[in-house]
Amino acid sequence: MTTTQTLRPADSSRLAVQVSHASVVYQTADTPVHALSDIDLDIAEGEFVSLIGPSGCGKTTLMRVIADLEHISAGQVLVNGVSPHDARLARAYGYVFQAPALFPWRTVLGNVTLPLQIQGKGRAEARQIAQEHLERVGLKGFEGKYPWQLSGGMQQRVSIARALSFEPKILMMDEPFGALDEITRDRLNEQLQQLWQRERRTVVFVTHSIAEAVYLSTKIVVMSPRPGRIVKVIQSPLPDERHLGLRDTPEFMALAHEVREALADGHHG
Repeated sequence: MTTTQTLRPADSSRLAVQVSHASVVYQTADTPVHALSDIDLDIAEGEFVSLIGPSGCGKTTLMRVIADLEHISAGQVLVNGVSPHDARLARAYGYVFQAPALFPWRTVLGNVTLPLQIQGKGRAEARQIAQEHLERVGLKGFEGKYPWQLSGGMQQRVSIARALSFEPKILMMDEPFGALDEITRDRLNEQLQQLWQRERRTVVFVTHSIAEAVYLSTKIVVMSPRPGRIVKVIQSPLPDERHLGLRDTPEFMALAHEVREALADGHHG
């Protein structure tokens, strides 16, 4: 493998996400829980950004704030220059959860077309869009299968196709491969990276895996234990074209070490 080709930078002149001094505090019966503390983060259009940190550090909370599924207690969040709520109404997001969340009584095609039809798409148009996106994630020929007939990795690919069917500018992925075996996870990492290469959507990705974050991302955001804060933002120096063999290179291992050190610093800090 050659590593002479450098990563094509995202359009830094256009920000997809701007988070400024954002904090989230949950009021509980006994004492407030500080989930996020004074978060500042810019995500440019076309970046693949991974949020990594220990369990309970607020990674998912930060993603949910960006996606208008949680409200901040202080600070400001803009998505495509508007509030998260307005961005959600404009269907700026596609969201992939940890579990596929498919309807078992609907076929693969039926699961992908359902939200399109709810949006008002005609049956034929929804079917065409769904088939195109299923082909993008390598599931052409599986349209008539039911979720229970698919492997866990294939079910998650259906979820990705469903999220992409909206043509969202931002794809939000909350540890989508965490429950899969390592071989399946590696294969889906590679397919997701190739999909990003083709389409260059902005991706916000939550993970506990250093290797996954390093392999997929153009930028890695390292977070501390609760109250969640950003310890370090690491721009990836890795080449544009990536495959799994990259993980054995000195460059990959050096970047993984930098992420690991930042996680340790955040824990001790």
